[in-house]
Amino acid sequence: MRLFVGLDVSLAKTAICVISEHGKIARETQVASEPEALLRWIKDQYGDIAAIGLEARPWSQWLHRGLSEAGLDVVLMETRQVKGALKAMPIKTDRRDAEGIARLLHLGWFRPVHCKSVSAQEIRAVLGARKAVQQGMIALEMSLRGLLRNFGLKVGAVSRGRFEHRVRELAAGNPMLEAATDPML
Repeated sequence: MRLFVGLDVSLAKTAICVISEHGKIARETQVASEPEALLRWIKDQYGDIAAIGLEARPWSQWLHRGLSEAGLDVVLMETRQVKGALKAMPIKTDRRDAEGIARLLHLGWFRPVHCKSVSAQEIRAVLGARKAVQQGMIALEMSLRGLLRNFGLKVGAVSRGRFEHRVRELAAGNPMLEAATDPML
């Protein structure tokens, strides 16, 4: 018997629903959101696993990779399409979402999404971290400019490398501002 497995992934637990080729729920459970735990559970199933489906999210890509490397047919499903289909359910739970994902997989009513390679994910993570640091630096710079403006002090146009020196220069002579710009506090 062919089985279709729907996974609703959350940070700690993954809700699993297995639907037979006839559309009947064969089994439901929850396991830890780890590839090894999912593999152990899936290998204990009786029947031929036709496909495993899960929504495309950052956490899902890691699980997709782990399950695919074990030789399973895993499908990342387009998130907006799955969300739209599951929205029609009157009661929204992880268990029901897993069932809905399994049914979409069984019926073929989904759009598969490409799973990015590990190197592409690493590059994206580095670029995301770089952007977060840049935005943090800009926010701090603007905050310092605003605080100094309250005292009638203008930083003006300075390069990033000279910004700290300019702020210390403006704060010199004012004990409160000197204390505020001291990195040891």
